[in-house]
Amino acid sequence: MQRTRRRSLIAVGALAAALTMTLSGCVTAFFPKEAASQTSTPAPVADDLDAELRPFYEQQLSWEACAGDGFDCATVTAPMDWENPSDGEIELAIVRQRALNGNAVGSLLMNPGGPGGSGYDLVADSVDFAAGDALQQNFDIVGFDPRGVGRSAPVSCLDSADMDSYLYDLPQNETGSDAWIAEVGESSAAFNQACADNTGESLEFVTTVSAARDLDLLRAVLGDEKLNYLGYSYGTFLGATYAELYPDTVGRLVLDGAIDPSASISDVNEAQSMGFESALSAYLEDCLGSSDCPFDGTVDSAKQDIADLLASVQASPLPASDGRQLGSSTLLTAIIYPLYSADSWPYLSQMFDQTMSGDPTYAFFFADQYNGRDEQGNYINNQTEAFTAYNCRDYTFDADVDSMRQKAQELAEAAPVIGPYMGYGDIGCSTWPYPEQAERAEIHAEGADPIVVIGTTNDPATPYAWAEALADQLDSGVLVTYEGEGHTAYNKGSDCVNAAVESYLVDGTVPEDGLDCS
Repeated sequence: MQRTRRRSLIAVGALAAALTMTLSGCVTAFFPKEAASQTSTPAPVADDLDAELRPFYEQQLSWEACAGDGFDCATVTAPMDWENPSDGEIELAIVRQRALNGNAVGSLLMNPGGPGGSGYDLVADSVDFAAGDALQQNFDIVGFDPRGVGRSAPVSCLDSADMDSYLYDLPQNETGSDAWIAEVGESSAAFNQACADNTGESLEFVTTVSAARDLDLLRAVLGDEKLNYLGYSYGTFLGATYAELYPDTVGRLVLDGAIDPSASISDVNEAQSMGFESALSAYLEDCLGSSDCPFDGTVDSAKQDIADLLASVQASPLPASDGRQLGSSTLLTAIIYPLYSADSWPYLSQMFDQTMSGDPTYAFFFADQYNGRDEQGNYINNQTEAFTAYNCRDYTFDADVDSMRQKAQELAEAAPVIGPYMGYGDIGCSTWPYPEQAERAEIHAEGADPIVVIGTTNDPATPYAWAEALADQLDSGVLVTYEGEGHTAYNKGSDCVNAAVESYLVDGTVPEDGLDCS
């Protein structure tokens, strides 16, 4: 059966557009590999902890060398259902690089975003990208796969061939028509049912609230009385949710590329459409000033050229050598992917040049990178499945056709290039097997220690207004602004941002609220 996917909610992962980066930043730690096998003593457990949870919090971790010199790994057992801990267990995978100075002040847990991004891979494969030297020297850097992700009771839906069909096949009906809505609805329902069939009962409990409770368990079994945490993108929502649930154990939290926890799915779609439209304009302004830009004229005329290109491949898809056809949805993914980082703009120019010449090779390469597909057609991670599972439970959705059409029209007006391809996202989750969905609300985390929130002024995936909103909502929120392009700001070249983050995490020096890093 043909499967089609309608884009709604852009994945918000810090590594989403590392086109210019070799993600192999494994560092040889201070300790020799032979010394890696050891156990960890959990932090003291509160006297009032539920008796059913006590064995989870009191477990001792057994670390084994892994992932190259200087890294060790362990598995943490967590309740499948935190409300009913005796109903079953899941395992969470964690990896650690011990403090390079040999005297860790504690653990620093990290999440790269998504939802669905692997914190395990972030640390094991690219620790230098995730954390600067000051953090690596002073903390045990800990990456973990949240429940449903990667190595931690992963969501599993389709094999590679069916995932190709789901992500890349072209719809047979006109976008927005009744027949098209039925077609996409059927495809989504089949995907959702496959997730239920192939994942099993743990799928019901893939939610950010459950993941935040897992995060407190990780804190405790690592031996930390308070949580030190650096979360990127979606990881800011996970961190903020943790702070709301456990304000008394909030240590030093930095939330970079913030999500507004009170934003509805409709708000998110509009903000991201406008965010990527703004990033596209910034790219074109830069491109038109260079000698090898595939466009000419003004930014507005170039944007119209891109809109025409999207419409063209929707009407007449471009065939690739592997038999796939480049339609508008895949081309949009190929455009979005390099917009996460200004360093990737030259590659975006090459992709446009090639696609406008009738060759979709670069476009498929970018889309495959975004979707986690390798050159052999295998999917190397489960980010699409986990992304869907989390979002279908973390938001409420409105599958009323008239409402969806109205919202689609509003998106097209707000972002004329990107917006027309971002509507109708409510269809996908309307048939999720677990219909209970979370009402979005402000997060205050009353009583928590200072929480540093970082926003980039032209961040396409997590618009700056979201950082302002989160910092304002949090009772102890401290806003740091980076004036620039791209998604997230720490360890991206700003000495001002880096100093603010590292001084707070290492020394506890709280940056000035409203600090502007130009």
